Amino acid sequence: MSQPLYEQDFQLWIEQTIASLKNRDFNALDIDHLIEELADLGKSDQRSLESNLVILLAHLLRLRVQQNAPEMMKNKWHELINEHRLHIEKSLQDSPSFKSSLDTAIQSAYPNARKLAIKNSQNAILGVRIPKADEYPETCPFSVEQILDEDFYGLENND
Repeated sequence: MSQPLYEQDFQLWIEQTIASLKNRDFNALDIDHLIEELADLGKSDQRSLESNLVILLAHLLRLRVQQNAPEMMKNKWHELINEHRLHIEKSLQDSPSFKSSLDTAIQSAYPNARKLAIKNSQNAILGVRIPKADEYPETCPFSVEQILDEDFYGLENND
């Protein structure tokens, strides 16, 4: 038995699926794989959002914990925060339904963000003090509003 087109040539399968949908030829659709791909697409978008949250939160944490870092390092962290905030804003614009689960996404992303911040802080240079892991809060210290606020950079006084 030969493999289905989905497994032989994914791009061709997509093109044929689009053509079938445009022509309303629903009998020609590979429904099971179409459902699988749509489900995976949603999961991929959610993973992208959480990945951007991990990086954003890690750098917000570093700015909060490593306040004595040289301006050069802080400026790089600011750049990364700005970049990943833009990615998050784009995800929320493209999929407004993510807003209702953003709190959950943040809670899911935070443990990895904390690990990343701790790990990256161990590579401190230029005589920067290496913080202890317990200096990084176990739970996310930032509100959704702070995380999305383009002028917030991790300090409680909202520098």
